[in-house]
Amino acid sequence: MPNRPVSKPRVAALVGPYLSGKTSLLEALLFEAEAVHRKGLVKDGSSVGDASPEARARQMSTEVNLVNLTYLGDPWTLIDCPGSIELAQESMNALAVADVAVVVAEPDPARALMLSPLLKFLDDHKIPHILFLNKMDASAVKVRDALEALQTVSERPLVLREIPLRDGDKVTGYIDLVSERAYKYHPGDNSDLIQIPKSAAETEHQARQELLEHLADFDDHLMEELLTDVVPPTTEVYETLARDLKDDLIVPVFFGSAQADGGIRRLWKALRHEAPEPHETFARLGLKADNGGPLVQIFKTLHAAHTGKMSLARIWKGEVADGQNIAGARVVGVMSLQGAKHEKKPKAVEGEVVGLGRLESLATGQLADGEKSADSGWLAPLPPLFALGVAVSKKADEVKLSGALSKLAEEDPSLSVEHAQDTHETLLWGQGEIHLQIAAERLKNRFGLDVVTHRPQVPYKETIKKPTQVHGRHKRQSGGHGQFGDVHIAIKPQARGAGFAFSDTIVGGAIPKQYIQPVCEGAEEVLKQGPLGFAVVDLAVTLTDGSFHAVDSSDMAFKTAGAMAMREGLPQCEPVLLEPVLSVEIAIPAEHTSKAQRLVSSRRGQILGFDAKDGWKGWDVVSAQLPQAEMHDLIIELRSLTMGVGTFAWHFDHMQELSGRSADKVVEDRKALLSAARG
Repeated sequence: MPNRPVSKPRVAALVGPYLSGKTSLLEALLFEAEAVHRKGLVKDGSSVGDASPEARARQMSTEVNLVNLTYLGDPWTLIDCPGSIELAQESMNALAVADVAVVVAEPDPARALMLSPLLKFLDDHKIPHILFLNKMDASAVKVRDALEALQTVSERPLVLREIPLRDGDKVTGYIDLVSERAYKYHPGDNSDLIQIPKSAAETEHQARQELLEHLADFDDHLMEELLTDVVPPTTEVYETLARDLKDDLIVPVFFGSAQADGGIRRLWKALRHEAPEPHETFARLGLKADNGGPLVQIFKTLHAAHTGKMSLARIWKGEVADGQNIAGARVVGVMSLQGAKHEKKPKAVEGEVVGLGRLESLATGQLADGEKSADSGWLAPLPPLFALGVAVSKKADEVKLSGALSKLAEEDPSLSVEHAQDTHETLLWGQGEIHLQIAAERLKNRFGLDVVTHRPQVPYKETIKKPTQVHGRHKRQSGGHGQFGDVHIAIKPQARGAGFAFSDTIVGGAIPKQYIQPVCEGAEEVLKQGPLGFAVVDLAVTLTDGSFHAVDSSDMAFKTAGAMAMREGLPQCEPVLLEPVLSVEIAIPAEHTSKAQRLVSSRRGQILGFDAKDGWKGWDVVSAQLPQAEMHDLIIELRSLTMGVGTFAWHFDHMQELSGRSADKVVEDRKALLSAARG
């Protein structure tokens, strides 16, 4: 492999499904680079990554883990990204600043589908990526079988860079298809260079030819060489591989074992010699630096109890020093990162990823130069799919909760907070149950808040089905001026979605004009909680007649009379329950379409049809309408049915009448809730 000058700092993101072994691969890469003296283990909590209490408790990555290091003189930042689909926002934000992604996968054809959304995301954003088949030491699956399954979920050709040497079912080494050298694994030490076994020579020749043919699809000169039986120089092959990787034309495939250190040095060499340089990524992202000062992109925000806010940022242009002003904010500390350990340094240079302290005015996703900041335009936060109501055990902590939730949402843009007007709940929205459980744990571990979570209430409404007329009189005498208001109102239903309307047909001064609006206010107040216990919608009230007293009448008296009339009249109007219905579009691999349809039907949903998902080969979109009451854990069951890859988008569509036992149960539960609230 050709020598090269020392690179500027580059960034590689380790991404892949849950349990593929990314954190173990990070440890192996660090050990090979002599950045750690011994490899840590996830299971015993000794790994550099997964250092947070939430990650340790779950033995899984719950946020990105960053390590600055040097390999053979080249500076690098490795970013270990969570594998859970519910934490995908972390990976997406990290990929915004990565020069290359290492996609870590298990060599199990049955699990290939789990990579589909990730590979689609990488290709849509033209992010160069390498595929590393991990756990080969514990797998009897042939590399080609794994590759064939994975190719079905990759738009780019997967190109084998090496083939395995086996002793029975055990992989004992590999043959590099470019250099045509064979290596035997030597656990705990460098691999041994060996002669290519005669039994593997024909397989190696065929695999190398396939490699060259893949490259020739994008290179006319190489194609001409192959057609004329000219063996291309090794340096030309390496240069073509690097160019095609940079342009996201191919996906080089390596294999090994993070636990057993197999293939780690080979992966490092590929990254060192073929990963794009920072200026090439800068061009790919279409970034510009016009003012001559530093250009910084913030891709992650952290709030620590003792150190305050820290922004994880990549320096695209220039240098950033401690104490420097960026977009009106002063940098208080430049941090080199080693997992949970942060070490101060005087400045950061172009290409580096560092932590910048106390940039209070800058948020995740922003680009900042010496004078101003703007949204990077990278991507919108993932839409909410799952919610929990959140409350504190101590009422005195409510203000503190609001601030803590705001900080969590700043750290993770796929979290959002809603203060539901209908149910008066604080709702935390995210990507799934685990996502929100982790957020609740952070509220306790980091902010000292003991929170209680619950299933959100459904914002039911009620309306009426028939009209009525009613008389309301409020008369009270208690010494001095009394209170007197007398009204006749007509109540009638309106079309669904029409809301509330108030009018009057008062003639001859039966009620002075100044008392008409208070009658409306009294009626609206009663609508906040109707006979069934919910807000009343879609009805019209007309003030038809009444009387007043020259001394004792007042705004309050007529407001009270209007409310009395409404309370008496609404039960006479045949009140009915309304439930919210959502429009839902479920995106799934085509082989799971029938499962999604059955899922909708089992939840009282109405299937409107299905079609191919635009831009997604082999995926469908099922359109449906579902009652909101059936939506709470839809994403959990959908992922269970589709190996974690199914998802949906939704929006409110309409209110629909609910009757029978379901309605009776809702009303019964509501009365119990209101009774408990009263005390």
